[in-house]
Amino acid sequence: MNERLTRYRDESIARNQADITSGKEANWTKAFFELYGDLPLAERQARSFAYSLNQEPIYLFPHQRIAGLLYMLRPGSNPPDCDGVNVDPRWADYSVLPVASKKVRELLPANEPLAKYWLFDFALPGHLTWDYGPVLHEGVEGILADVRRRAGQAKDEKAAAFYRSVIIVWEGVLDWVRQYAQQLRAAGQDEMAEICERVPAKPATTFREAVQSFWFQYLAVLYEVPHGGNGQGRLDWYLWPFLEADLAAGRTTMEEARELITELFIKIEERFFNADGFVEALVVGGRNPDGTISINPLSMMIVEVIMELKQTHPSVYIRLPDGAPREFVDLATRYVLESGNRAQVFGDDAVISALVAEGTDPADARHWAAGGCMEVGVQGMCCDLLWAFVHNVAMTFELSINGGRMLVSGEQVSPHEEDLGDYRSFEEVYAGFEREFEREMDILLRKLDIYLETFAYCRPAFLVSSMVHDCLERGRTLNDGGARYPNYGGSGTGIPNVGDSLYAIKKAVFDDKRYTGKEILDALRANFQGHEAMRSYLRNLPKYGSGDKEATAMTDRVLRTFSDVLHRYRNPVGGHARPVILGFTFSVWQGSQIGAMPDGRLASAPLTQGMSPQSGAAVQGITAAINDATSLSLERVSGGASMMWDIAPDWAKPEFVGPIMRAFLKRGGHIFQGNVTGVEELIEAQKHPEDHPDLMVRVGGFSARFRCLDRGVQDEIISRYRYGGE
Repeated sequence: MNERLTRYRDESIARNQADITSGKEANWTKAFFELYGDLPLAERQARSFAYSLNQEPIYLFPHQRIAGLLYMLRPGSNPPDCDGVNVDPRWADYSVLPVASKKVRELLPANEPLAKYWLFDFALPGHLTWDYGPVLHEGVEGILADVRRRAGQAKDEKAAAFYRSVIIVWEGVLDWVRQYAQQLRAAGQDEMAEICERVPAKPATTFREAVQSFWFQYLAVLYEVPHGGNGQGRLDWYLWPFLEADLAAGRTTMEEARELITELFIKIEERFFNADGFVEALVVGGRNPDGTISINPLSMMIVEVIMELKQTHPSVYIRLPDGAPREFVDLATRYVLESGNRAQVFGDDAVISALVAEGTDPADARHWAAGGCMEVGVQGMCCDLLWAFVHNVAMTFELSINGGRMLVSGEQVSPHEEDLGDYRSFEEVYAGFEREFEREMDILLRKLDIYLETFAYCRPAFLVSSMVHDCLERGRTLNDGGARYPNYGGSGTGIPNVGDSLYAIKKAVFDDKRYTGKEILDALRANFQGHEAMRSYLRNLPKYGSGDKEATAMTDRVLRTFSDVLHRYRNPVGGHARPVILGFTFSVWQGSQIGAMPDGRLASAPLTQGMSPQSGAAVQGITAAINDATSLSLERVSGGASMMWDIAPDWAKPEFVGPIMRAFLKRGGHIFQGNVTGVEELIEAQKHPEDHPDLMVRVGGFSARFRCLDRGVQDEIISRYRYGGE
């Protein structure tokens, strides 16, 4: 970085130590109940957003070339339309969480016994990307002209109210930007003021204007829907035409463009410094909607810039299609090895195929992006319950073999009656697991229906809805039937554990008849105390990842059950549910709920990360493990199937990792990621965190500073199997 950027970054870091608060909650509440309390609900919501945004401080920093900043995750910055009762009790009738929670208690009493075991007893919004292309190419004035035309042709009053509200929020954004232009003029920063007077109101005409236009609309959207996982998406795809034109005309250089991208990334980090798990992702590379390769010099630059910066935001992910230029493939390998455990590389064509298999138009599927950790969705075409739940599949299995009771707590949380001693064949065991899973998912997905309706009512998100395809055409918000693909998404934790456990039951009880079902259940209830020989036998049975086809087929069967039940569901606006399988920190927390398992796992130990083989399962090495992993029915996982491939430091070299990564993606793997930091260094960092303040690790879909993680998550990362040293 040059001197200007170095000073800007240092000042940004210093600002993050300051005690910054926000007036958002108070201002939004004042507007909603006092200033606009007599207006119709939609207009009231729109004007409250616009008012609150325009009360935010205007930040002018030295050494900047991009204007604007809004801080998140600071005191007072939460969105009251999601959970405002802590701010003002009047929000109880207008805020998502209290309204939806009340409805769930009234309409879904079967949810109550399970509520304490759901990771989130609500629906997670966010993990959304939107189409900001019209802002860059048409300007907000062009969007407003289109919306006003549509308002004159509204098909019903709900559509008319939607269009009026979209106009209000965009006009509010322009008023906010004008404040920046005015204060920049007053401060004598005429060049930046002139840019802010043009964009985002008008189409961007240069790369710098496009970056500034992007940044203003991005801040405004994240002010409206400030949830983890809402991300930039395909930044290189949107910005490259502007940079390409500037380079051809001699208006800029690649070095000047790199300065802007670097500053942009520093600003993104400053918005929510140290909140590593609050992922806002962007993806680079991939394909154009017509199927051609879209990798460009800006794609390369973005990866190089984030490698240089020692920060966790934004999360930059690579889409690597078949036929990608060799220099981009090599950059992806370097990213895995040299980025401080921050890389995530997607098998682009496998992800596109999975999207098409679930019914996505091929041109739309090629325009996919990851909104957060790795949640795949089509950019600008989804509702924002794209990744809304995390289900503990190991809990389902436990209830199905223990008469509906949790092994650790002993609590009866399911009406399921059979236990492992009751089943007379393996197919009866599996049918019992399926039956319990279908029961739990019916409750969970009907709960999401309640939340979908409540989000549409309480938090219509007019601004981002205007940039989600088909909302303007249909006159509906993104969660009210406006989005082209209004699908739910959710993760299943512990699928490989369940697959290995079912395989162990099949072998031990029904094939080899070494133990009865009752004997195994007694051992599980005792956490294998007094049953050490049985545990040794079970642990040494083949596992998914060991190269054993039958064991891998069992894990695949569980994956197909999970995906089939989701795909069969239809929500009130025509969407279905879809698997989005990742681990995050959930494998530790959800593992703590679960007792011992027939795969030999002890009670409360972490579950597997996503679809990764269990630690220690890869007894035949990484090649066999990858062959097993890529033989799964990944085409059914349209939201992405996350796996971790931690590499032993001695093997963390391009000549090893490059071919392994390419083989994994060529065989249909979705995501290649993992740590290359040695166990000894992690143990030392755990003992002396003050000596390792910037050590980052790949947790599972996101990267974090090791010192900031809970001890349990740190231990799980330390205990993972390191490939390459076998």
